Amino acid sequence: MLSSRFAKELRKADGFMPAPLAETEKTATSSSGKMTRSQRLGVWREKQRTSQRELFSPRRTTADRSSNFLLDTLAGLGIRKVLCVGTPRLQELIKLRNLEQKHEQMKSLLLDMDYRYSQFYSKNEFCHYNMFNHHFFDGKQVSVAVLQAFLTESEGHKVAMVADPPFGGLVTPLANSFSLISQTWRKLQSSDSSNTDIPMMWIFPYFFELRILQCLPSCIMLDYQVDYDNHPLYKHGKTGRKQSPVRVFTNISPRDIVLPKDEGYRFCSVCQRFVISLNKHCPKCNICPSKDGREWKHCFMCQKCVKPSWRHCQHCGRCALPDHLCGDGPGDKGCFNCGSLEHKRKACLLKVTYRINRQSNAKSGGKHVSQRALSKPKAKRSGAARRHKKLVALSK
Repeated sequence: MLSSRFAKELRKADGFMPAPLAETEKTATSSSGKMTRSQRLGVWREKQRTSQRELFSPRRTTADRSSNFLLDTLAGLGIRKVLCVGTPRLQELIKLRNLEQKHEQMKSLLLDMDYRYSQFYSKNEFCHYNMFNHHFFDGKQVSVAVLQAFLTESEGHKVAMVADPPFGGLVTPLANSFSLISQTWRKLQSSDSSNTDIPMMWIFPYFFELRILQCLPSCIMLDYQVDYDNHPLYKHGKTGRKQSPVRVFTNISPRDIVLPKDEGYRFCSVCQRFVISLNKHCPKCNICPSKDGREWKHCFMCQKCVKPSWRHCQHCGRCALPDHLCGDGPGDKGCFNCGSLEHKRKACLLKVTYRINRQSNAKSGGKHVSQRALSKPKAKRSGAARRHKKLVALSK
């Protein structure tokens, strides 16, 4: 039975409600008397978006594939220590596997923003950590000592880092924090590892690929689709544009990461990596170009592969959606306010005149009201409507 003091602490925690005791005793204890499933010990509030978090699905049949795939891949590479940065579900699975004693024993350290995990893990298993500014809340000296002790590779126990940050966060501060962790790991290794980075798996949507590669050029994006337990869209098994956009960015050689063939992945002998079955190799681009899981097509005019729903527009000189507004592309010139091609929005006289009128009215105490303010205000049109009007005027 859980003590009344421990149950009271759970009630105080924001967004964390205790489950029924009958269910808690089954999931929270095992034959060895240790906690196994901290995620199931409480129920996360789903009505408050501030307390939501996407968790790797715990079901073994379909959606637990993400956590098991990561652990199986790391174990196959000889990894015996996993630094879990924002991946509490992965930490749980490691603890469960160690209790089952059916797999090689692994050690883990969880770095997470949620302080409530300190109720389930010891100081050597959890650190209260902010991955956006590389800050330890429990004291820098104590937490850094725990991190350094964990990153030290002894008796051939290799270390790898798995990070699953919030998708709304900026890539640059995240990459900086991961680089600092890699520097700490590098200082603790031998001289042979002075120019290498810690093996890392960064879980993030594929449309951040360019930014991630700018910050961490040694990383490459895998075709593996990561699914989540409590997210309505990031699910496995869907087709077309409804597929999960979450991928794995890693600095490990993609040839060494074997993707499951029963889920539709195949090995490309030219690219020397596993890709999804619809990701056909393009002889013109000499790559497997697809990013979203669909089969892309090569455009000879653009000299690159594009999405299957895009068509080449002769007027714009690029590929875009068939119903796109011509001229509404990158690098277009003109003012966003009035539609003139002679200046930009910052130099628009209409905007300057409106600001001068407001300043003069403020100085006079609002006694002199302009004729424009007395008239009925016109409905604001969208930027697309103004650009369309500009193109119609130019075509006449």
